[in-house]
Amino acid sequence: KVRNEEDFIKKLDCSPDQHLKVVSIFGNTGDGKSHTLNHTFFYGREVFKTSPAQESCTVGVWAAYDPVRKVVVIDTEGLLGATVNLSQRTRLLLKVLAISDLVIYRTRADRLHNDLFKFLGDASEAYLKHFTKELKATTARCGLDVPLSTLGPGVIIFHETVYTKLLGSDHPSEVPEKLIQDRFRKLSCFPEAFSSIHYKGTRTYNPPTDFSGLRRAVEQQLENNTTRSPRQPGVIYKALKALSDRFSGEIPDDQMAHSSFFPDEYFTCSSVCLSCGCGCKKSMNHAKEGIPHESKSRCRYSHQYDNRVYTCKACYERGMEVSVVPKTSASTDSPWLGLAKYAWSGYVIECPNCGVVYRSRQYWFGNQDPVNTVVRTEIEHVWPGTDGFLKDNNNAAQRLLDGMNFMAQSVSELSLGPTKAVTSWLTDQIAPAYWRPNSQILSCNKCNTPFKDNDTKHHCRACGEGFCDGCSSKTRPVPERGWGPAPVRVCDNCYENRGIQLDVAELPSDEEGGTLIARKVGEAVQNTLGAVVTAMDIPLGLVKDAARPAYWVPDHEILHCHNCRKEFSIKLSKHHCRACGQGFCDECSHDRRAVPSRGWDHPVRVCFNCNKKPGDL
Repeated sequence: KVRNEEDFIKKLDCSPDQHLKVVSIFGNTGDGKSHTLNHTFFYGREVFKTSPAQESCTVGVWAAYDPVRKVVVIDTEGLLGATVNLSQRTRLLLKVLAISDLVIYRTRADRLHNDLFKFLGDASEAYLKHFTKELKATTARCGLDVPLSTLGPGVIIFHETVYTKLLGSDHPSEVPEKLIQDRFRKLSCFPEAFSSIHYKGTRTYNPPTDFSGLRRAVEQQLENNTTRSPRQPGVIYKALKALSDRFSGEIPDDQMAHSSFFPDEYFTCSSVCLSCGCGCKKSMNHAKEGIPHESKSRCRYSHQYDNRVYTCKACYERGMEVSVVPKTSASTDSPWLGLAKYAWSGYVIECPNCGVVYRSRQYWFGNQDPVNTVVRTEIEHVWPGTDGFLKDNNNAAQRLLDGMNFMAQSVSELSLGPTKAVTSWLTDQIAPAYWRPNSQILSCNKCNTPFKDNDTKHHCRACGEGFCDGCSSKTRPVPERGWGPAPVRVCDNCYENRGIQLDVAELPSDEEGGTLIARKVGEAVQNTLGAVVTAMDIPLGLVKDAARPAYWVPDHEILHCHNCRKEFSIKLSKHHCRACGQGFCDECSHDRRAVPSRGWDHPVRVCFNCNKKPGDL
């Protein structure tokens, strides 16, 4: 056993300043890995112990120094052998592979088995996921400038057959390496971590085995320093020590995925219940397939998440599990009748099969709790990203506001045309003579944006043309038009040209003064009414906030549309999705759909994403 760096160098019997490469060998037990290393590197001397016994003579990892080729040769314990600590043994093999410059996979199977490709494919995947970062940190600490992409070792598959032909010998035009890559692809194993993969085969008609071809291939790979450079033995030891310290500890056999050589994790969902801390037992990314989370253990109640679910007791006794939620009115009631019944007899619990099974104020006194009479309580897991369970679905106040807003909006839309016509006529009557009449203003004079029926047209006090609010938001004094020293609304062009004297058409002073006085009086009245409307908006906002259902996001927290990310303004109104409670613009929430899980049994506003969900909301 190697104790430290000095002991490692001493047992290798090499110089601390000598630059070395690392060659390791892998393969199934009994395939002659130690024998191969002895004849390839040490001219047949038994540096690594061999034995004709059934028990393996190589336990763990052994290393020796080849002074001729200046390499550290590592012999490993065979795969598929009888061992107690299979998990630790397999992990140790990957650590050796990670520090190697060249890997020899020795096989004596007449035909290449799938376990060879499985081993190399899993080793490549685990190498990229776990070891590249640690190896990069080690090389940085040791002062080596080695790109991360070239840290992977080269691989030589040494295939010895007796009765079968070598790979690619039937068709000389076929390159064995190409056939190897095709085999990897068919098995969905991708050895991306290895810098190269070479095939070297030998057919042994009569013993002994010919290792000359393997020896030449190894020497050729060792001479290539474009991807892997030699390093001092201290660096080799530090890399192996760093990997051993980083990836150590017991691995219970019941948690070891034996179908994979180097498992990353158990391929299960990483979500954890927020209430009880239990993990999901489904496969990763199962939510993309519409499969809900599931846990092996039952959950516990948490007041923070209120993770209770009501199920109909009568349906449960008939072998069905039907979830029910408290809500304002029954699905058979019209919106206004439902509000009236709610005011008289309270909230209801309605089952799709049994109808209304509970009303909170059905009797003057003696109303029982629904849990003791008509519903059962289930405690369910709270997974990240899911909504609450029995949140307050009481939406009576919001439904009342929605109804009043609908009526007001209908009246407003019906009266919009006549009101706008009268307003435009009155504005033209008191407008100064140099102002363009409202009837002639069809689009903004600067940005050419067409005006809609409910858009406001603004006149520049300097030039008299019509503009939208964005192109006429600045103010400055316009004394040459008779507006005095006080700042008034002007367009952007007139604001920028405020130093240039305007060509003012001459008008009789009494006529111009009269129109200006009339216009100033009209603006004073308009500003006063606007202040009153603004003052009324403040308590109206408080009422809306109080009527908001518990699962709705408050208005002051909604700054932009949850879908298109447009920022809300005076012109872009906020709308709540009745299913998820997020804030959206009108374009992203114009769909109408019933949301029975939230107490909305009639079609109401839902967002684009919730409308795409299958089944009942």
